[in-house]
Amino acid sequence: MRILGIDTAIPRASVAIVEDGRLLSEETQGGAGDRDDPRDGSLGKHAEVLLPLIQSLLERVRLVLGDLSGLSVSIGPGSFTGLRIGLATAKGIAYESNLPLFGVSTLHANAVRVSNFEGLIGSLIDARKGEVYAALFRCAQSDVVRLTPDAALSVRSTIDLIREYQEDGGLAFLVGGGAKSYEQQLCEALGSSVRISSGACYPSVAAQVARLAGARAARGDVEDVGAMAPVYLRVAGAEKQKLT
Repeated sequence: MRILGIDTAIPRASVAIVEDGRLLSEETQGGAGDRDDPRDGSLGKHAEVLLPLIQSLLERVRLVLGDLSGLSVSIGPGSFTGLRIGLATAKGIAYESNLPLFGVSTLHANAVRVSNFEGLIGSLIDARKGEVYAALFRCAQSDVVRLTPDAALSVRSTIDLIREYQEDGGLAFLVGGGAKSYEQQLCEALGSSVRISSGACYPSVAAQVARLAGARAARGDVEDVGAMAPVYLRVAGAEKQKLT
């Protein structure tokens, strides 16, 4: 089973193809580097690069869309514009190619990127304005279990949430652009009980989106493409002004 994964929720878009849980190849906007750095200038360019990234990836693995079993896309939380672009592109390909499409939480996909670690994982995406999109997971014997729902939280509230779920003396691994953006504040509050990574050393979010979708496809968990929508968690700035 081959699944194409798409992520445009974070600053650098990524695409990947996973076959039966094994990563065949991935492409990241801008190439190597810290693909999760929230200060990266790539945000807003997803519309220009996404389809060329997908085409380049397919050419690299010598596949066409007809060789795929399904598509998957991160549906948020994350960049409002990025989510809209990613989902619209994925829906267009799904309708044109008659392939099933699976929507995956960006925070879940970000969390399962972490390897060689067992314990509490905090998946954090920079939401700006002193907030992060956050969810906690626990990994044991390579099985990642969700502990909290996706939420938009202040850094202070995130620290309190981590402390609530930390086991005595246990280490918390925080991954994602949100962890790097507020690294100093997190480390000052949590001290030696926390480890922080931007995620640049791990496979892309798109790769894990595809892996999670592949497991659902194998179970026959089909989604309604038309009803699929981005998960924003909070109102966009322009929309908020209209409401006030």
